[in-house]
This record gives sequence, C-alpha cells and structure tokens, in this order.
Amino acid sequence: MKNIKLITDGSCDLSKEIIDSSEVEIVDLMVSFGDKSYSTRTDITIPQFYEMMKDYSELPKTSCPSPNQFLDAFDCEEDNIIVLCLTSKLSGIYNSAVLAKNMYEEENGRKKRIEIIDSTTGSIGQALLVSKIANMIDEDKSMDEIVNTIEKLKHEVVFYGALHTLENAIKGGRINALAGKIIGALNLKAIVHITDGLVKPIDKARGDKNSMNKVIDYIKNNIHKTSGTKLAIGHANCPERAMKMKEVLENNHDFKEVYVMEVGPSMGVYTSEGAVLVAVI
Repeated sequence: MKNIKLITDGSCDLSKEIIDSSEVEIVDLMVSFGDKSYSTRTDITIPQFYEMMKDYSELPKTSCPSPNQFLDAFDCEEDNIIVLCLTSKLSGIYNSAVLAKNMYEEENGRKKRIEIIDSTTGSIGQALLVSKIANMIDEDKSMDEIVNTIEKLKHEVVFYGALHTLENAIKGGRINALAGKIIGALNLKAIVHITDGLVKPIDKARGDKNSMNKVIDYIKNNIHKTSGTKLAIGHANCPERAMKMKEVLENNHDFKEVYVMEVGPSMGVYTSEGAVLVAVI
C-alpha cells in the first residue's frame, strides 16, 4: 500500500482519466446564487451551472473549503499527505489548508507529515500538477522528491486562455479593470496568461477563430519541446471549441498525454461560458 495521500481542492478541473488513475481526494467548494448554495461537485452539474449563470444578473460567489473539511481529509490511513491548492493570490484555500495543518499538529503532534503546496496556478494547470504528483506516488518516489519536484515544476506550467468576455473577471477582481474594459468596449476576445498565480490579459483578437489561433501561437512560442510533456485543454461549456483546439495542437506536436476537461464553477465564475484554456507541463 502506498503511504502518501494526495489531496486537492474543488477549483482543480480534473479530467475523468486523472481522477480514475490518481486516487486524489477532492475537498469541495461551494458556489452561491443569492441565498442558495451548491456543492460544485455533487449538487449541480457543470452545464447546469452555466445555465444558471445566464439567468442570474449578479456574479455568483464561490467559497473556499473550511479548515474542518481539510481536517476530515487528513483522517486517513496514510502517514504522509500532500495538499495541492489553488494559487494563494486568487483564493484563501491555501491559507485554510495551512490552518488545518496547524490545528491537526496542535492536537496530534507530528503524527503525520503534511505538506501544503501553493500551486501558483489553478484549473487545468493545477490538474497537470496533480497528475504529476500521482505519477510520482505510483513510482514510489519519496515525499522530499515529490515536494521538491512540484515546487520547481509549478513555475514551468505554460498556461493561456481565450475568453469570450472579461465582464465577470473584472467584477471578481481577477483582471485589471481598465485593461478589461478597453478590450470589452472594442468587442474583442481577450487572450489571458495565467502566470505567477495571477490572470493577466496580454492580447486581444476579433472573433473566436482568431482568439484560438493566438492561444495556439502563444503555446507554440513558449514551449521548447513537446515530447514527454502533458497537454490539458479546458472548456467552459464549449466542447466543440476544445476538440478543435486539441486537433490543431496534436497535429503539430507530440504530447505524451492529452486531457480535455470541463472548466468547473470555481474558475467558470470568472472565465464565463465559452472560454477555452490550454496548459502544458
């Protein structure tokens, strides 16, 4: 039996393949529409979430897991635990996990080794790191080797996205308001770069096809080789666009593994429907 447990939070947009192969435990988040709150993993499906967004004039609110939720996850047979969290620059999830670790150690001492890692990314970028950790656990790598590798690798995630609109990202404080409003006023699609824990608008394009081509160009220009690398494509309720992106990238590159996943409520609140995200590690 492997003696390392892997935990991540519900903002991590995992493909079915990663979930099935990694044995990762996901600590859930909640999304609220007014006074009604829903578990992002059990109460509503992702298509239902985007449908509800269309009928709701305000920005839905997401809430990070409580320390007690992490404490529940720490109650396991394994003596070693790795928790990979959404970037601390966009959420309090990392701080909640650290608080849970401190609470656990106050009561139990160092009975278990618990490592909390700030992924400095999120969504599909975070999913690629989960996949890497799971692979290393399967290879019986040590805790030190896994943690040291991920602390280095998290800064090498190449992550871009094409967004239909920046309206919700601006409302949620995820994007610079002035830059976002200029792009919106020109009726352009935004190209964003997710780096160093932040979402930054870096370019613009007219129309979906042009915006997706720009993302492809940014990916090509920022990876030196694709052999042995993993590609993740996330879509906000627009699978046909994701599959087109997959087709183009696979025709031009030799990726070791390719995943296509849905962008869930935690990130989808800000990307809005129609976004396509691409990450490589």
